[in-house]
Amino acid sequence: MMGNPETVRRRRRGQQLQAALLETAWDELVEVGFAKLTMESVAARAHTGIAVLYRRWPNKDELLLAAIEHRRNSHPLDIPDTGSLRGDLLATLTGMVDARADLFAVAAAAAFSGLLASTGLTIAQMRERIIGDTGPSHALAIYRRAHDRGQIDLDHITASVLAMPFDLVRHDMLMDFSPPTPARIRSIIDELFLPLVSGRYGAHAEPEPT
Repeated sequence: MMGNPETVRRRRRGQQLQAALLETAWDELVEVGFAKLTMESVAARAHTGIAVLYRRWPNKDELLLAAIEHRRNSHPLDIPDTGSLRGDLLATLTGMVDARADLFAVAAAAAFSGLLASTGLTIAQMRERIIGDTGPSHALAIYRRAHDRGQIDLDHITASVLAMPFDLVRHDMLMDFSPPTPARIRSIIDELFLPLVSGRYGAHAEPEPT
């Protein structure tokens, strides 16, 4: 049974209230899409007054961007240590897909349905708001461990090469609105990234497990 709206409003304050509103906005976006979502519909779903939303966000565009960022930040990515560069990348990219596939699909659909145009953001700016830090800086521990093992030489690998596996996975999710398959992730690692870094930078490639 749904709680009394007045009780709900009294119970939530500050950051707790803001987080609840952002989660409600995300749920509304998933259910009805960008075009049908309104500030009024989010307020009704949250059992609060619309003025509560407008005190925090000037319009639905800013509310939804904040909701997307909150969704992303509330589902952080793990950086596993499997003992090998290949294993770490496989686990990290698989975890990235599992944690972010729904976010990328919903956010990209919203962007193409009008959010991008109405915010005035560039594609690069929108991409940053949706994706955040899920590139090589996020996974630096993986590359540092591989460097220490002698598998790669970080002093001679450019940022664009380190970003490549993450960029390709994000590209697949954003363009296809669906997560890449396990076979696709293995292909990115085994057929593109590892041969590149092992051949160009003098490190030894890791054999694919049988």
